[in-house]
Amino acid sequence: MAEQGHPGLRAILVNVGIGHAVSADELVEFEALARSAGVSPVASIDARRHRPDRRLFVGSGKAEEIAAAVAQHEANLVLVDRPLSASQERNLEREVCTQVLDRNGLILDIFAQRARSFEGKLQVELAQLERLSTRLVRGWTHLERQKGGIGLRGPGETQLETDRRLIGDRIRQLKRRLERVDRQRVQSRRLRKRSAVPTVSLVGYTNAGKSTLFNRLTGAGAYAADQLFATLDPTVRRLELAPHRQAVLADTVGFVQDLPHELVAAFRSTLLETREADLLVHVIDASDPHRAERIRQVEEVLTSVGADEVPVLQVFNKIDILGESPRLECAADGHVARVWLSAATGAGLDEFLTAVRRELDGDMVAGTLRLASSQGRIRSRLFEIDAVREERVTDEGGWLLDVEMSDSRFRQLCRHEGMSPELLEARLSS
Repeated sequence: MAEQGHPGLRAILVNVGIGHAVSADELVEFEALARSAGVSPVASIDARRHRPDRRLFVGSGKAEEIAAAVAQHEANLVLVDRPLSASQERNLEREVCTQVLDRNGLILDIFAQRARSFEGKLQVELAQLERLSTRLVRGWTHLERQKGGIGLRGPGETQLETDRRLIGDRIRQLKRRLERVDRQRVQSRRLRKRSAVPTVSLVGYTNAGKSTLFNRLTGAGAYAADQLFATLDPTVRRLELAPHRQAVLADTVGFVQDLPHELVAAFRSTLLETREADLLVHVIDASDPHRAERIRQVEEVLTSVGADEVPVLQVFNKIDILGESPRLECAADGHVARVWLSAATGAGLDEFLTAVRRELDGDMVAGTLRLASSQGRIRSRLFEIDAVREERVTDEGGWLLDVEMSDSRFRQLCRHEGMSPELLEARLSS
């Protein structure tokens, strides 16, 4: 995939710590974000404030320092590693005499460069327009002019109002299109469930090696590079776990610290794939000294989309950098908790496939389930996942179902139908 960055842009990076000094980890990640967008950082300025300045965010003294750096390095862009309000962004541009872009705008730009699928492009455009709609203020004279001409006499409509209306119309159109795509995605999930093929989703912090692992397992040839957000669009391929044993493997977008709310909202339908999965494989960069914080940030995003109850297998990748050996680590209950491997070299892939098989199969739940006539939805769901071995109709018009399924599927059924696992288990006999 060709890089689509902005090679002509020379940027001043502004890192602001609110209530604390800026950490070295934050500096490295923000510079990596800038380079991922194709921007050339020429200088970095650090600041620390107890609270953001209402007008400039960084304060007047720091704004003067930024302006001096812009002039000294002939920069044409200032990147601020914090979300800015529309007025703060506009006021800071006046002070430093060049374009200012905050962290959210930078990540949106990277996503716009990387989106390849129809759905991905729609999601990015929606996020960009929703962001732009909050920044249409009466700050430019061309947005305040009254239209004139035939058919437009009288009160008229300001250019600002026209822009707002057009953006609002486009946002509604994009949401309708995404709703159709989402319905198609739901139908695909239903077909996978009906075929009784389990789904495994790769999740993790960006640049942890998800796409490299995905390619190693499936031979898909998905784009992978040592940069943030190297891949954006989710990819789904069939995974051979063993002879006559298959699963569907999905590679999802990587997460990052302080992922913009606009993107979480726009990509909610894509992220819902993780909630519907039978197993989440959380890929972690074992060589990252801040991996504990990265794990926490990924878990927060998964919680926000309701995927926190899906079984998780942690995969510590890049052991070749640490000189570690591939291995499995089991929890006290016997379930595999971690797999140590190298997606780059292939070391540990056999252990990984063993762990996935064990987690998908899990403890089997088998017995007889009594359903009332009003519980036809649960009956239909059981048939969809091929869990019913025999069915009998009761005198009351309900059903007696002999069922067998993995523990993970059973708990997923309880979660989707809003039933307590303990209540359902009490009605099952081995």
